[in-house]
Formats: sequence, C-alpha cells, structure tokens
Amino acid sequence: MLKLVPVTEVKRRATDVIASLKKTRAPVMVTEHGREAAVLVDVDTWNSLQKRLEILDQVAKGVRGLRAGQVTSQEDAKARLARFAK
Repeated sequence: MLKLVPVTEVKRRATDVIASLKKTRAPVMVTEHGREAAVLVDVDTWNSLQKRLEILDQVAKGVRGLRAGQVTSQEDAKARLARFAK
C-alpha cells in the first residue's frame, strides 16, 4: 500500500522513513504542497523494477524487429546461441 508523506516530514524524519522502507518495502509517495512530488522505494524494489524494464525494453525491441520483418530461422538462431553454450 502506498503511503503519503509530506516532504517536510521526510526532511525531519528521513532516517525513520528509510527504516520503514527497508522493513515494509512499501513505496512512499512524497507530497509537496499537497501534491504528489516523488516516490521513494527500497533498493531491492528499485533493482527489481530496473530488471523488469530491461526485459520489457528487449521484448519491445523484438516486437519492432518482428514487425519490420527482421526474423531468423530457428536453425540460425540455434547456431548463434550455441556459441554462448561453450
């Protein structure tokens, strides 16, 4: 569940906010003047999100290649991948 925290509270209680992030892994929405300004997440969540984005970028790249007709046979693909198995 997303927790809303004013920026002034983050400033005053940064150590507590970070400890809560580590413990609960629940994102914190930082507000400024009552409006959403930023989101804080723990490092493990950040790394996981970055890995997911990398995978999605590769999938999107593959879809674009497929639509552009950039395809290869299964035989060619196996031959290309075989060099990594060594």
